[in-house]
Amino acid sequence: MMRMKWCFSLIAAGGCGLMAAAESFEASKPGRTGVLETALGKWTAEGEVLEVHSGHAKEGRQSLRLTGAEGWVVLELAEPTNVASRLSFWSERWTSRGPFEFRIEASVDEGDFKEVWQGDKQVKVGGFLTKVEVPLPEGAKALRFRCTAPANSGVMMDLLDFQEEKPMRLLETEVVQPVVPVLVRKGVNPVLGLKIPTEGALEPLQLEAVEVEMTGTTRLQDVAAVSLISGGPDPSGGFGESFDEETKAGRIAFSGSRELTAGDNWFWVSVRLKDDADIDGRVDAQVTRLKISGKVIELANGNVPGSQRIGVGLRLLGDDGSKAYRIPGMARTNKGTLIAVYDIRYTGGHDLPGDIDVGVSRSTDAGRNWEPMKVAMDMGRDRRHAYDGVGDPCVFVDRVTGRIWIAALWSHGNRAWNGSGPGLKPEETGQLVLVWSDDDGKTWSKPRNITEEVKDPAWRLLLDGPGTGITMRDGTLVFPAQYRAADGKPWSTLIWSADRGETWKIGSGVKSDTTEAQLIELADGSIMINCRDNRGGARTVAVTRDLGKTWALHPTDRKALPESVCMASLLNWDVPGVGPRLFFSNPATTSGRHTMTIKVSADEGMTWPETLHTIYDKRSGAGYSCLAPADDKHLGILYEGPLEMYFLRIPVAELLDPASADRQ
Repeated sequence: MMRMKWCFSLIAAGGCGLMAAAESFEASKPGRTGVLETALGKWTAEGEVLEVHSGHAKEGRQSLRLTGAEGWVVLELAEPTNVASRLSFWSERWTSRGPFEFRIEASVDEGDFKEVWQGDKQVKVGGFLTKVEVPLPEGAKALRFRCTAPANSGVMMDLLDFQEEKPMRLLETEVVQPVVPVLVRKGVNPVLGLKIPTEGALEPLQLEAVEVEMTGTTRLQDVAAVSLISGGPDPSGGFGESFDEETKAGRIAFSGSRELTAGDNWFWVSVRLKDDADIDGRVDAQVTRLKISGKVIELANGNVPGSQRIGVGLRLLGDDGSKAYRIPGMARTNKGTLIAVYDIRYTGGHDLPGDIDVGVSRSTDAGRNWEPMKVAMDMGRDRRHAYDGVGDPCVFVDRVTGRIWIAALWSHGNRAWNGSGPGLKPEETGQLVLVWSDDDGKTWSKPRNITEEVKDPAWRLLLDGPGTGITMRDGTLVFPAQYRAADGKPWSTLIWSADRGETWKIGSGVKSDTTEAQLIELADGSIMINCRDNRGGARTVAVTRDLGKTWALHPTDRKALPESVCMASLLNWDVPGVGPRLFFSNPATTSGRHTMTIKVSADEGMTWPETLHTIYDKRSGAGYSCLAPADDKHLGILYEGPLEMYFLRIPVAELLDPASADRQ
């Protein structure tokens, strides 16, 4: 049995250490306010200092923000603290710029506030990484919060809760295993979660040892190292540095001393794979025993059904000097090569305009190995024109000639979604450009600008899907597109060529407030388009029989495929030995971007039975994905992690019968 050191770091999403009644501000109206009623009590602000912030939280979508402006906020407690108690919450600084002060005062006698906590140097920037514990005096009736920070910054708080000060005791430990692929090249891959709940904060317990077995792992020799990392219930990333140690053992003992906090304490068993790990394999783990404050605890429930797929971290933060990768597209060429395309966002995750090029990765062995990245589209580096960024790629293959096409948006200066205007010139509006490859993706042509061929000058912007396009059975090339009309409303559409790309034409808009789309050809020769819809809730689905001159809404429109607002992928694949099937991928949720799921339809999208749904990544991310056959027996998925590109391949037999698979 190998012995390994402890490694601890906080993850960037999820929450821990709070009771179920913690105030998360989800029911509060977002925006600046002077008075706020919550279950904890009444908040009253002096000055423009209090805001219910939407879109950023430790859990859910909302949190409380102290803006840093001059003033203070008082929380009149719904009930006085009859015994000595403790205030708990998660917090983050909005910016690293100074000055920064964050203080909390408590009042036992009316209006007499005394400082009980100073967080000037404790609260970290970003990510809700700081767990705050503030001891409160018995009989406290109100709390006063003060924050000094640069304008429009301040401090965030979420999951506020009060707990009685009493000796800590252990509650029932739980093991969980959300679907999280284990990726070659990625240093931290959470396989199994361990929740150790406690109540009471006095005389804290110490976690002294955890024993783990790698039972269920396909090949132990694929595992280079195993780590134990502290975090929260959501294994979505931001773990920080891991302690790695090479191991060939199937059993690992972690030892050290970690003080537990009141509430839920989360730890994750994480692995690092070798570069030659089998991407068709699985990794699994179970917790067998714990040692807490000298007491050994046997875990009968330390294993849960299922195991984690192995995949590839195709593009990771820092690869080739880039700080982010986004917007996946993927196609399989006539020679069987996988072509993956994406934005190389050199300076960060922001959209165009910016220093962005289109990158390409090739795999000639169905995704097992990938060649070094090449840049297929680079429109320049001139800072005066916002680096002439080009992105949002759509890749497709001419099945007649074998030529591979990439379409993308070129922003000459601020000519992207918000800065583009009417007209046709690069100085006026975003440009739709194409490149192609006639050597199976090894080299790429110079860009060709088709904006004047297809854009209405009155429109404010025209760009591609992104994702992938198709060759119809009659040889017509088609790829999805979107435009902003003169009034700014977005519309999904398509662009097509009947002469092998010599000339291009554009269809009409499908429905207002639709944007990124994917399309397929149905058995009767019509085209189905599946669109991101800004209304949220579900996808827009429509059909055209005349290459987009007219559209008819499909019976499943805004019904069959739930979603928040995100890009998705749609593939019509005549599976060898099975027949035609539709495959659909998106974050299968109406809130946020998580629970990445593949769904299968055997009736051309009329139904998507729940028995044919396969979750392939439960974590939060940017949510974009693209599907293509990896080979005759595997479906490939290129999708976004947090500003990274991940690749999986799943046996199609498993997707057609998820109940028979190890994990549904």
